[in-house]
Amino acid sequence: MKSIQEFVQQVQNKEIDIVEHIYKVIEEAKKIDKTYNYFTTISDDLAIKQAKEIKKNPKGKLAGIPLSVKDSICVKDVETRAGSQILSSYIPPFNATVIEKCIKEGAIIIGKTTQDEFGMGTFSINTYKIPRHPFDKERSTGGSCGGCAGYTQITKFPHLSLAESTGGSIAVPAAFCGVAGLTPTYGLVSRYGLIDYASSLDKIGSMAREPQDTFFLLNIIKGHDPKDSTSLNLEEPKDKEVKKMAFIEETEGVNEKFTKLIEKKLPNIERVSIPSIKKHALPAYHIIAFSEASTNLAKYSGLRYGQSENLESNYREYFSKVRSKYFEKETKRRIILGTFARMAGFREAHYLKAMKVRTLIINEYQRALKKYDILISPTTVTSALKFSEIEKLTPLQQYQMDILTVAPNLAGLPHISINIGSIDQLPVGMMVTTNLLNENKLSRFVNTIK
Repeated sequence: MKSIQEFVQQVQNKEIDIVEHIYKVIEEAKKIDKTYNYFTTISDDLAIKQAKEIKKNPKGKLAGIPLSVKDSICVKDVETRAGSQILSSYIPPFNATVIEKCIKEGAIIIGKTTQDEFGMGTFSINTYKIPRHPFDKERSTGGSCGGCAGYTQITKFPHLSLAESTGGSIAVPAAFCGVAGLTPTYGLVSRYGLIDYASSLDKIGSMAREPQDTFFLLNIIKGHDPKDSTSLNLEEPKDKEVKKMAFIEETEGVNEKFTKLIEKKLPNIERVSIPSIKKHALPAYHIIAFSEASTNLAKYSGLRYGQSENLESNYREYFSKVRSKYFEKETKRRIILGTFARMAGFREAHYLKAMKVRTLIINEYQRALKKYDILISPTTVTSALKFSEIEKLTPLQQYQMDILTVAPNLAGLPHISINIGSIDQLPVGMMVTTNLLNENKLSRFVNTIK
């Protein structure tokens, strides 16, 4: 397969008929989707229209590159429903900031990818259309960016994907499917046009077959945006040198073969302890995320947003009917738990305490990052699970699968999952984390991993 840069160069030189190429990409995407469920919508008309424009004027850093987009990121005039039936038929009248930036650089939007409803899940099963693993259809792609990761692995054409993470939604599916998934510093990429899950945690990132391509896409979508109040307007550090790295000790429950695979890649690596990963990260993350989701999802009531039903009694019953019918079971669970955690009388005991723990986690990471430039761990505790195995897990056991990814997300730290091999014919991901706004350092380090 051609590299992204090679493909763009050929498009710019008019060595590739981009319209003819996009017809082939769309045809392949539809064929793949019938078996693997990677798309909620394949945007044929938009893609061909954009391809014709690129053929006339082949400019931009992404000229002609097919771009798939997680279903929670708004694309003008393309159904966008964040993996939820409650938003069925919602057509955004505008583009998210990241979409505008990609289109400006010549990207071609081929469709919206499947995901857990509103990003709530580890396995992409909390949705109306469940994606299947590219190497074994009886296994999960990981979540919530399951469609992004699965399609990125299986397509035969050069391709990039816009993804999003709240607590591991980029890293986990990237690891399961054997691709690269980059989660940037919180606030580095504008969230304008993102259908939110937990506003203090949500981050738009990138996914690609090759790690360096994720940074290539990030450099296009990052930057301050006055439309997003959490968007950073800070200068990035110039120091790219990686002097020291360490393996995070808190990996209890992780497949030992994963650790050995990392040690083989990085022999004699030092160890560092971040105790809160094991002790506090999961409960703090879920209390914060569920509480924010409880607030953010309140607008999907059938009044202004969401599916509607006939009003037969009072509004309270109407709202309950709409939300009960169109939300998935897991989404309802998280809304209920989040509402409880932020109720008067419980807020201090749960939500405010979780925010204090979040500060504790941030401080522990900062202490470690004063000594080490790069922190290493497996991305997941296990390889991609079979759907039959997931069915046997309790909700709590499913939440525990994110133990390695929630902590850097709570701290807002940039991290990338890269494939470092396979065990039992299934991909294994290594997660590389660095300090805030040090994506350049992350890129340099990842480039040394062979």
